[in-house]
Amino acid sequence: MAHVSVNNARKDYGAFKAIKGVSVDIGDGEFVVLVGPSGCGKSTLLRMIAGLEGITSGQIQIGRHIVNELAPKDRDIAMVFQNYALYPHMTVAKNMGFSLRLKRMPRTEIDKRVGNAAKILGLENLLERYPKQLSGGQRQRVAMGRAIVRDPAVFLFDEPLSNLDAKLRVQMRSEIKELHQRLQTTTIYVTHDQIEAMTMADKIVVMKDGLIEQSGSPLELYDRPSNLFVAGFIGSPAMNFIKGSMTENGFRTEDGLLLPSERRPANAVIYGIRPEHIRLAPDGIEVTTIVVEPTGSETLVLVRLGAQTLTCVFRERIRAAPGDILKIAPIHDAVHLFGADEQRITTGETPLS
Repeated sequence: MAHVSVNNARKDYGAFKAIKGVSVDIGDGEFVVLVGPSGCGKSTLLRMIAGLEGITSGQIQIGRHIVNELAPKDRDIAMVFQNYALYPHMTVAKNMGFSLRLKRMPRTEIDKRVGNAAKILGLENLLERYPKQLSGGQRQRVAMGRAIVRDPAVFLFDEPLSNLDAKLRVQMRSEIKELHQRLQTTTIYVTHDQIEAMTMADKIVVMKDGLIEQSGSPLELYDRPSNLFVAGFIGSPAMNFIKGSMTENGFRTEDGLLLPSERRPANAVIYGIRPEHIRLAPDGIEVTTIVVEPTGSETLVLVRLGAQTLTCVFRERIRAAPGDILKIAPIHDAVHLFGADEQRITTGETPLS
């Protein structure tokens, strides 16, 4: 295991600046997820750490070594790719042990490491099969096994679940997290899926346009997003944003509707509330139902508040049809206020539990 430190790293492709001075520290044994929309630079940063992309300026350190000039094979890392990258003419066992054979490791040691990895990943009965005989989830396990046998200081995952169906993604999420808890190897994981980030990470690093917007624990980013982008990106369904201005009585929307707020910062121009922090209330604000989507454990309801469309998530089973009037109210201490600069206003806020 090893810590990873990225200090003011930049990556230019001619005039295009893909990474614009990123700094992040990843602790020994930590599971860190780089997340953000397509093109934000997260995969480029991962490949820079791996040595698959050169670094224009800055410094990358793995353990005690500055690795800027080191080849990937000398960085003590193992990478799991989106497309598995398995050799079709090799069995599972040979795929998993290929990198060890290149190092001329003794056959007995290779067999031991492959056997141990296969046991961890439930591949014992598949070692003599070929990739074409495996399911998508089994292929991903083989790719992970190939990384495990190397016993690296750092695991790197580049969107490893994006080719799997929804049910298998949920299963593999749990398996990767369990694997990390068992091995305690420093792990850097790239995804565009914020649910993967929330459920798997010790720390999330949210990126946008080659820069880090915010980093912290999943619940820290969920409860205390630093700006409008992070607030809208973390959480599913996404946070509701309502434009307006703050008055002495509360937040007045552009339609003239008054929304409750325990804080009165004069510079607040955007009112944010998560769908699950809206409740039904007999004395609440009237909204018009647009769509009702029952999911069993909860009900997602799309409503119209003036000219604004809001998403609400209720634990109750709502019997409503399009056009019906509901009365709703936000949970006061869960309201987020943002200024014209799109930064979250934190002064004098009530702490969330």
